[in-house]
Amino acid sequence: MLRSAWLSDRAKADVWLKLESVQPGASFKIRGALNALSVLHSEHPEVTAIVTASAGNHGAAMAIAARHFGLRLRVHLSVAAPAAKRNALLAQGAELVEADDYDGAEEAARADAAASGAPYISPYNHPDVIAGAGTVALEMLEDAPSLSTIIVPLGGGGLLAGTALVARGHTAHVRVIGAEAESSPVFTTALAAGEITKVKVETTLADGLAGNMEPGSQTFALVRDLVDAVALVAESSIETAMRNLVYRERLVAEGAGAAAVAALLQGGLDLQGGPVGVMVTGRNVDETVLKRIL
Repeated sequence: MLRSAWLSDRAKADVWLKLESVQPGASFKIRGALNALSVLHSEHPEVTAIVTASAGNHGAAMAIAARHFGLRLRVHLSVAAPAAKRNALLAQGAELVEADDYDGAEEAARADAAASGAPYISPYNHPDVIAGAGTVALEMLEDAPSLSTIIVPLGGGGLLAGTALVARGHTAHVRVIGAEAESSPVFTTALAAGEITKVKVETTLADGLAGNMEPGSQTFALVRDLVDAVALVAESSIETAMRNLVYRERLVAEGAGAAAVAALLQGGLDLQGGPVGVMVTGRNVDETVLKRIL
């Protein structure tokens, strides 16, 4: 964790950045991938191949984990996935199958698993993936037990659900806030409707957060019951966060990775006056995008 003087001054609170962008695969996703495949390998050692869908980071993490356990991996992803993420997948030896968009990739991956018999490991709707992701918050609260608020990027909800589960087990109440891209308001819409509702997903810098939840996702109930608030983050705020992380902190973050910082910069959050932990969850951004933003 790195204290940010710049963000502390802006938020009028003691702000700490949790740098998941420096993990293997350059995102927090390695935690859920390793945990899920470790459990799978111990319970079903006969499995030789697995299937997943990904916006990029989960697939790359799964590829690292699959190589560790000697498993073949097939990843369904959108044709719009950034080149940086696509290249990371190929470098790890994953087989790629393209779909028109992320929602299509998820549907195709589930159908692939049903047809082939290979286990499907969801990027978010899987108990072992959620548990692995929750170790981010576990470490944050071990290092800084006085944190009063944790801000988490929100896509499919695996990281936010895992964070909330950990926070609710903490000795003091820790406020948990999800930062969702305005261009993909999946949870904001679902929470307002009281059920998972399909939304139109627009193009966003936070490609790792874009896409609808699969029907019946366990993350919806966990977020609904355990998370304090979800903030919608504008594209302009994500861009500002990415740029300032480079200039102020010398940190590269992709759009999804900077979403929690963007939510803090937008303001209007109840921070309870205590130390704030902000997750920077990934750095897999294409060079052309980073150049344009800078």
